[in-house]
Amino acid sequence: MIYTSFAQVYDQLMDDTLYDDWLNYVRAQVAPSGQPLLELAGGSGTLAVALQQAGYDVTLSDLSEDMLTLAGPKMDAAGVDLPIIQADMRYLGDIGPYAVVTCFDDSICYMPDLADVQTTFGQVAHVLRPGGRFMFDAHSLHQMDDVFPGYMYNYQTEDYAFMWHSYVGEVPHSVEHDLTFFVYEENLDAYKPFIETHKERTYPISDFTDALVAAGFTDIQVTADFGRQAVAADSTRWFFSAVKG
Repeated sequence: MIYTSFAQVYDQLMDDTLYDDWLNYVRAQVAPSGQPLLELAGGSGTLAVALQQAGYDVTLSDLSEDMLTLAGPKMDAAGVDLPIIQADMRYLGDIGPYAVVTCFDDSICYMPDLADVQTTFGQVAHVLRPGGRFMFDAHSLHQMDDVFPGYMYNYQTEDYAFMWHSYVGEVPHSVEHDLTFFVYEENLDAYKPFIETHKERTYPISDFTDALVAAGFTDIQVTADFGRQAVAADSTRWFFSAVKG
């Protein structure tokens, strides 16, 4: 499963400042005041805990059980308790209703095609209250077509080594990330290798907005830089905010 081995080093590799940016983006759109919020693809729970501490009533959801197991210790350390749901965001069932649904860190780009994006938006609309707000971000065309191809990143500590290589995917506006890990196993006194390939895909802004409209969303706002700037040709990440009609 995607993120099975990545979960072991995910938190060490993440830029912690991004969580404050996502939190501030949500607060600028919806005041906390105990609003029930579903965080889709919430991973190891860092943002979920921050949202809970900010005053939202958070439910954390992610597809990866390995990622979700990292959330418990974070909740304990922060002194918060929140529900955790392991779920594919294309099949949310009858959970909710929520006043807010978020889906950050470009998680929507893991959908294999636009039909799955549409299905996800429909599921989000299903679990949202009328008038509820949906917020997500996505890689821009510039990021996917110009920045990612050929990208390489290596990182090493005493406990593990990590190598990241991105290259052009098989369909338009897509990339594949080859992730290779060497995690130290003390009982073996050796490094155990793990390999994963992550595939991401994005679409023109109009495709995302059309899918939102088809799912019943209105008041669609598209920005860049966590809502601080208008979209430009060199924007690397787009931010979408929409209201369930």
